[in-house]
Amino acid sequence: MTGGVLVIKLAALGDFVQALGPMRAIRDHHPTARLTLLTTQPFAGLAEATGWFDDIWIDDRPSIWRIGHLRALARRLRGGHFARVYDLQTSDRSSSYHRLFGRPRPEWSGIARGCSHPHANPDRDSMHTLDRQAEQLRMAGIDRVPAPDLSWAPDVDPARFGIVPPFALLVPGAAAHRPAKRWPADHYGALAARLAADGVRPVILGTEAERDVARDIVGACPAVRSLLGVTSLLDIAALARHATLAVGNDSGPMHLIAVAGGRCLVLFSGQSDPALCAPRGPAVTLLERPVLADLPIDAVLAAIA
Repeated sequence: MTGGVLVIKLAALGDFVQALGPMRAIRDHHPTARLTLLTTQPFAGLAEATGWFDDIWIDDRPSIWRIGHLRALARRLRGGHFARVYDLQTSDRSSSYHRLFGRPRPEWSGIARGCSHPHANPDRDSMHTLDRQAEQLRMAGIDRVPAPDLSWAPDVDPARFGIVPPFALLVPGAAAHRPAKRWPADHYGALAARLAADGVRPVILGTEAERDVARDIVGACPAVRSLLGVTSLLDIAALARHATLAVGNDSGPMHLIAVAGGRCLVLFSGQSDPALCAPRGPAVTLLERPVLADLPIDAVLAAIA
């Protein structure tokens, strides 16, 4: 194949982590091609650390009204001289980039109208993300797609964060616009207190957006160590290897922890379907309730016993 290869994966964290296997498959299938990733800023560091990409381009996802920015993006895409594009985002936005190339367009794996290698399965939206992307790549000629893997990620000494084993990771956050995906803070507080009583230090992961939730958990269990806003994605993967276990809502960090190989319990509400998006990993357990507030602490303790 003459020309470079472009991979598109913009967001979100859980989806990006689940695309690591397909990204590796693309790299292996095009070993000598110049491979470029188009992504968003939060995932650039993780992508760079894989070592799979020759270039990482940041997409600020301009609105359709920012004509100048769209034209600049179109010029950059055309200037990349790509022979093939793998759209792992498969959103309306990423599919619209197919048109930005003008003509002749590169080969395209995705769902853009008129693309050369469509994921031609009308039931694709009812497939788990990992199965869907593997099938998409098979239809584009890539038969072997490994599971997402983070064994290449560097290790980190937990002492760097002021913690020593045994410790458990708690991930009480989730998408801000979907509060029903969160197990209540007082439940996390009770779980933290039980862990601490058993000699396992609770450690909270998240962003500044979870500051109020973390404060409530620490109030219920002063032994909690909060790492809000101080861990990179690679740090989270490394801590997962050292942790006794992790408990968290359906969120990006739990996907990262699962792929890193950490033992984890993921809590699902009726707001998301684990058949479509649940983390997969060697030590993943799921607990489901239509309303997470109805999930009792005893059920969680039984699941991690």
